[in-house]
This record gives sequence, structure tokens and C-alpha cells, in this order.
Amino acid sequence: MAIITIEEVAAALAGGKVLAGLDLGDKTIGVAVSDRGLSFAHPRPVIVRKKFSQDAAALLALLEKENAGAVVIGLPVNMDGSEGPSAQRSRAFVRNMKPLSALPFVLWDERLSTVAAERTLIEMDFSRKKRAGKIDSAAAAFILQGALDRLRALAATAAPPSAPEAS
Repeated sequence: MAIITIEEVAAALAGGKVLAGLDLGDKTIGVAVSDRGLSFAHPRPVIVRKKFSQDAAALLALLEKENAGAVVIGLPVNMDGSEGPSAQRSRAFVRNMKPLSALPFVLWDERLSTVAAERTLIEMDFSRKKRAGKIDSAAAAFILQGALDRLRALAATAAPPSAPEAS
């Protein structure tokens, strides 16, 4: 497993693989996966955190079942761009996953993803109790959707301009 950039993701997704997104919470790991067309992020049930070995086993089983070729993990940087303890925990999680999987990881700036997920769940009229069980997966979907949107933008700029139509 390596840490790659978003520009390198397309190569990791050959053969119909999908992209997964993670939001590491203190008590749960939010998970989302893309469709094969890499257009939409779909939340999956959270993984309730126990100890790292159990969390990693559950995560890897889910990623294999979903046919993931790469993983985007939220990097919670501070609003000023600095990295605090939460960002260091995300980096440590990726380092600890390295010996367990060949899947590449992309560290993705997740500023305000949880806030956006919370607002969306409130707009959908989820109760506070129901929001608590879904917030990390909703945040993972926001993180993943941002990465998918970036992949689409990269593909659009890499595509040759279309030829003008003859009249």
C-alpha cells in the first residue's frame, strides 16, 4: 500500500474497481464507495471501532466485497491549513494499514465535511439519535464525492478538445 495523489488514482482503478472513502471518527469509521462509473458516492454502514486489528479486518473485508481499488481517507486539517492531532491519527491509521493491504490511499483535505454532512442529515429530518449513527458515513460520502468530482475535472482537462462539426 502506498500513499498516492488524486492524479494517480485512475491507474489504480483499472478493471472495474471502485473508489472508497473513509472518515475516521473516534468511535466509528465512516465508509462510502463509488459506483463503477466514478460518479456518485454511496454511504455504507459505519464500522464500530474496537481495536485496530479488528477495525482493519472489518474494513479490509468490506473493501474487498465492494471491489475497491483505492481508498480516499479524510485528512482533518485545521482551517489555517496546519495539521493537528486528528490529522496525525489519520496518517497513523494509513501507516498501520500499510503492512495489511496493497490498496493505495489518498489523503484528502476534509475541512468542513462533517459540518456539511450534519446539515444534510438535518435537512433530511433525521433525529439527533439517527444522525449520530450516520454522520461518519455521510462525511465519508462527502469526502469521496469531492474526490470523484476532482477526478472528473482532471479527466475533462486531460481529454483532447472535440473537433468542430462540419457544416
